[in-house]
Amino acid sequence: MNSCPCGSGNDYTACCEPVITGKEPAQTAEQLMRARYSAHVMVDVEFLYATTHPDYREGYDHKGTRIWAENSEWHGLQILETTGGGPKDEEGEVEFIARFRDKNGLRSHHERGKFERKKKRWLFTEGEMVKSPPLTVNKIGRNDPCNCGSGKKHKKCCGK
Repeated sequence: MNSCPCGSGNDYTACCEPVITGKEPAQTAEQLMRARYSAHVMVDVEFLYATTHPDYREGYDHKGTRIWAENSEWHGLQILETTGGGPKDEEGEVEFIARFRDKNGLRSHHERGKFERKKKRWLFTEGEMVKSPPLTVNKIGRNDPCNCGSGKKHKKCCGK
């Protein structure tokens, strides 16, 4: 059994391969997202180009995409959320994290990908990078209760 790179747990020949080879169209935006990740792993830049909506192909870099895919060690795809993009929808959004290692080390690509159905085929339109929320630090005042849960004032406990 050859497990699919998309992380579905299914065999590649029954999961992403039929979509990538054109034997079956993606039924959902998420299925296309999974196939596009697998295409990066398999370095199939033609599939990536073909599944990009024609209105969004300007600036697509075949060579750069190929180099990135070939020179990356792919560590997995995590689907975080899917909005729309079902078999009867015309638009969908898939938030995902693709993990990989390149010459700069282990990296994560966190994106909210947008998809549109055109002539009964799901196509990728554009992606929006998702930034990590800023760290927040709550300052504890001297007379506030200690955050360790002792019930004492901070100045008489951990703030000594």
